[in-house]
Amino acid sequence: MAGENCSSLTEFHLLGITNKPEIKATIFTMFLVVYLIILVANLGMIILIRMDSQLQTPMYFFLSHLSFCDLCYSTAVGPKMLVDLLAKNKSISFYGCALQFFIFCFFADSECLLLAVMAFDRYKAISNPLLYRVDMSSRVCSALMAGGYLVSMVDALIHTTLTFHLCFCGSNEINHFFCDLPPLFLLSCSDIQVNELALFTIFGFIELSTISGVLVSYCYIILSVLKIRSAEGRFKAFSTCTSHLTAVAIFQGTGLFMYFRPSSAYSLDQDKMTSLFYTLVIPMLNPLIYSLRNKDVKEALKKLKNKNWFY
Repeated sequence: MAGENCSSLTEFHLLGITNKPEIKATIFTMFLVVYLIILVANLGMIILIRMDSQLQTPMYFFLSHLSFCDLCYSTAVGPKMLVDLLAKNKSISFYGCALQFFIFCFFADSECLLLAVMAFDRYKAISNPLLYRVDMSSRVCSALMAGGYLVSMVDALIHTTLTFHLCFCGSNEINHFFCDLPPLFLLSCSDIQVNELALFTIFGFIELSTISGVLVSYCYIILSVLKIRSAEGRFKAFSTCTSHLTAVAIFQGTGLFMYFRPSSAYSLDQDKMTSLFYTLVIPMLNPLIYSLRNKDVKEALKKLKNKNWFY
C-alpha cells in the first residue's frame, strides 16, 4: 500500500513547543537556564560523589547513576528543543529521530528501574545496618546496575524497531518538540495495535515491577523503623527516604500519565507540557532534592569549597 511512501520518508519536521514568535525568546531563555542547571547540578553531583571518600557508599553509587541518567535523557531532548525555538528549519532526519527516541527511552527506563533499586538499597540500610556493606557490596551494586541497563536497552530496542518500521505515508510534521511515541503513532498510517500492545505489556511490566518493588521495600522499611525505640532514631531512619519517595512520586506519576492511555486519548498540546516536565524539570529537580535534603552532600560541598586547590 504505502511501502513506497514509507521508504521515501527521510526526515520529520518538529513543530516544537509553540508557534507564537512573541514568546519564543522568553521560553528559550527560561529553558536554557533550566538546561544549564541540569548540566551543572547533575555533573556536579557525579563529580562530588566520585571525589569525596565519605560518599563512597552504595546509596551514593546509585545516586551518581541517577544523575547520569537524568543528564543523558535530558540532553537527548533539550539542546534540539532549544535550537528549534530559534531556528526556521526544525527538521530532524528519520534516523536522527530514531536515535533521539532510543536514547531517551533507554535512560528513562534505566531511571525507572534505578528508583526501585534505590528503594531496595534503603531497605537494606535501615533493616540491618551492620550487614549493609556486605549485602550491598560493590559487586552486587554493579550487577544491579548492569541488569537495569540491559533491560532498558532491550526495551528501547524493541520500541524503536517497532515504531520506525511503521509506515508514515502522510504528513511528516510531528506536533511535539522531540520524537516520542504518542505523536509518532498519530502520524502513522499503519496498524499500531502491536506497538500499543508492546507499550502496555513491556513498559507496563517495567512500571508494575518497579512500583511494586518500591512499595514492598517501603513496607519492610516501615516495619523496621517501627522497631526502633527512640522517636529521634525513627525520624532519622525514615528521613533518609523522603528524597527518594519524592523522586519516585514525581517520575512514576508523570510516566503513568503519559504512556498508559489509548492513542484516542492523546492530547498533544497537553502532552507537550507534561513532556517538558519529565524531560527537563525532573532532571533539574532530582539533584536539588537530594542535595538540599542531604546532610552528607552538604558536608561534602563545604569540604570541597574550603579545600585549598593550590597546595
